[in-house]
Amino acid sequence: MQLSVQPPPLTCAITGGEGRSMGTEAKVKVFGPARSTCVARVLVCLEEVGAEYELVHVHLPAGDHKGPAHLARTPFGQVPAFQDGDLILFESRAISRYVLRKGASDLLRENSLSESTMVDAWLEAESHNFDRAMSAITFQCFVVPMFMGGTADERVVEENLEKLKVTLGVYEERLSRFKYLAGDFISLADLSHCPMAHYLLASPCSSVLDAYPRVKAWVDGMMDRPSVKKVMELMDAS
Repeated sequence: MQLSVQPPPLTCAITGGEGRSMGTEAKVKVFGPARSTCVARVLVCLEEVGAEYELVHVHLPAGDHKGPAHLARTPFGQVPAFQDGDLILFESRAISRYVLRKGASDLLRENSLSESTMVDAWLEAESHNFDRAMSAITFQCFVVPMFMGGTADERVVEENLEKLKVTLGVYEERLSRFKYLAGDFISLADLSHCPMAHYLLASPCSSVLDAYPRVKAWVDGMMDRPSVKKVMELMDAS
């Protein structure tokens, strides 16, 4: 399989929102590599609420995430870990909810029980369907050739591409009735897709979206959002 992007270097910059200081006065810290989709999900939310943050690189190939310092932050040795004062969190979707709540964002629609429940439902759909299939595709298309020196397993890619098509078909039908997944309002359920969608667009599988015009337009619209643009640029540069 031929890849359409170059492998990123194993370094990461300290960054934050446009015009915001990223020195030692940053209010929150995010631990993990910028190229991680889980880290990027949290960074998009931080950008959405205009929060100051510091991104502290965790070198996964060197096993930093399994070291005692990182395990003290998250018991499962995953990224990202998130620190806000004395509060330390893990799991990117839980961190994202915290960031949006603290920033008084409407992306969770918590003023409406029905709308917030739909956000939760479609966020679960993203986690169990879109993200799961894309994780396998991303691993084969990027991680295996770039960092393991191997060749993508075409069978695994095709199997998960078929699973992805089922999800995209559901999304296409949903977007024929609503502007966004949870309703006629953008929410975390939509933005949570962006990091994996970014890798999908850079992969040899990107043409799969051509069969789902509403999904393609939905993805293009989210990718044009300033917060998403900034974080996707950081993913590419890291």
